[in-house]
Amino acid sequence: MHTLALGYRGMSLLLDLNWDRLLYAAMVCAALSAGAHFGVLLLH
Repeated sequence: MHTLALGYRGMSLLLDLNWDRLLYAAMVCAALSAGAHFGVLLLH
């Protein structure tokens, strides 16, 4: 149980430090997906 708690705390720290990078990557993926979707709609 102690190892699980330490792992959770480590993952929490990692997310606290890198949440903006994860959000940036998610927004880039969302923009690319939206662009591809609208591109297909405009071509048909």
